[in-house]
Amino acid sequence: MHVAIDARAASEVPAGRGRYVRELLRALAARDDDHRYDLIARTPWGGSLDERFRWRCFPGTDPWWPLGVGPRLGRVDVTLATNSYLFAVTAPRPTVAFVHDMVVFDPESRPPAGAAAERVTLPLAVRRATAFACNSGATRDALVARFPAVAGRTVVTPLGVDQTLAAQATRGGDVVARLRLPQRYVLSVGTREPRKNLVRAIAAFAELPADVRAERRLVIVGHPGWDDAEIDTALRDAGDLVHLAGFVDDADLPAVYAAADAFVYVSFHEGFGLPVLEAMAVGTPVVTSNVSSLPEVAGDAALTVDPRSVPAIRDALSRVLSDGGLAASLIERGTRRATAYSWARTADTTLALLADARKGR
Repeated sequence: MHVAIDARAASEVPAGRGRYVRELLRALAARDDDHRYDLIARTPWGGSLDERFRWRCFPGTDPWWPLGVGPRLGRVDVTLATNSYLFAVTAPRPTVAFVHDMVVFDPESRPPAGAAAERVTLPLAVRRATAFACNSGATRDALVARFPAVAGRTVVTPLGVDQTLAAQATRGGDVVARLRLPQRYVLSVGTREPRKNLVRAIAAFAELPADVRAERRLVIVGHPGWDDAEIDTALRDAGDLVHLAGFVDDADLPAVYAAADAFVYVSFHEGFGLPVLEAMAVGTPVVTSNVSSLPEVAGDAALTVDPRSVPAIRDALSRVLSDGGLAASLIERGTRRATAYSWARTADTTLALLADARKGR
């Protein structure tokens, strides 16, 4: 099978969609098969791939880059649009579009101005794409609720977690010191944007009983985002209770997760919520939201709370930090649950969907 993949995000996006594309390419490369891949981008990613993978680079700017690229791809068996619904519209058919989330249709999440392009192009993809890969059942349900016509063309294609994260964490012993992180901390990971609900996470941490919070700080890893005036105010009010770590490289993240006493991720809306699995994989107990895809991913291996309730977030964190038996149980359940999600499975499901799309099923 000859597959064209929109692989721009591999080199252009440090986290999120970039992580998905990089891990998918690694998992495809690890398979013993004879599929061929044209990787469509503006700049090649430097990951180690074999001769089955060919980078084809085209200049252009977003969001209209696919308009000039799609018609120039030539003959391929099937196309995978990982980062742009417009790519699924302009590329040769059959096409499969990957749906990361439906945040652009959620006013409460206050998506960035650039999200308007997705709101315009997803309806076009609904009419033209052969199939849709959704990263969770929650994402699929939200897609079908807005576009019922795609109900028979959607396949849940969960993300994976690197099964070597725990080993990577043990090899990164100097990471905490090198990044100048506090000795004891609760961790949160994600771009500083409204849907990540950092204002309530900060408030909950600040309200922890003094003996529970002890010498801990709340460490926030991630880029600055948009519409973040409330977050900035919360950070100023919290003072030195919060440590902003900024962006942390993929290679250092396992050790940062593993050194945390707990992981808090109380978003309003997530397509999948990969950081929850990553924290579980290295043995860190998790507090997360009971909405969107997060309970689907966490199962019974995390404490799930109402993300709109500061007391609920505070009390869950307090339990995890003060009850060693509970923390140990969450760690055991979390590490076991993380083993059920692999990038090899993501690659297998993706290839099966692409093969079905090629055959018109």
